Amino acid sequence: MEIQNLNPNPIMPTNPNKQTPFFSLPIILIVVFLGLATGFWISRLKPQGVKISAGILQNKSTSLGKIEDISQIEIGKLYGQTSKSFKDTATGTIEKGSINGEGTHILNRDGGASQRASLISSAIDLDLFVGKKVEIKGETNASTKTSWLIDVGSIKVLE
Repeated sequence: MEIQNLNPNPIMPTNPNKQTPFFSLPIILIVVFLGLATGFWISRLKPQGVKISAGILQNKSTSLGKIEDISQIEIGKLYGQTSKSFKDTATGTIEKGSINGEGTHILNRDGGASQRASLISSAIDLDLFVGKKVEIKGETNASTKTSWLIDVGSIKVLE
């Protein structure tokens, strides 16, 4: 007499010659994670170079690093990072000081004290432009101490 299989899911015989795939999902995820982590840490160990053109004038060979006298600054010339475009622009007179301890210089704009902006710059020596009417271009930074904090990227002397 034959015994009937009452199990609705019969057991299928396994094929001993069948190989499991070498690349399974967990192995792929581990390799991708290790690749991303390695790339991240390599980028931290080898810093990217700073552009040399950060302080170059628009004319031939004079750069801000070589200017020793304020009289060498010409009206109408663009100083600073000339190859980069900046989204924020303001016009006014630069003075030394800060607003509520924020920034290294102040841009006095038309409209009084409420229109003043705090300035910082890693590309330009702002001391060279104190007392001059300028048009600045740069990036706005967040600040809780002043109404407008600008990281100056380029300056055009107007007067």
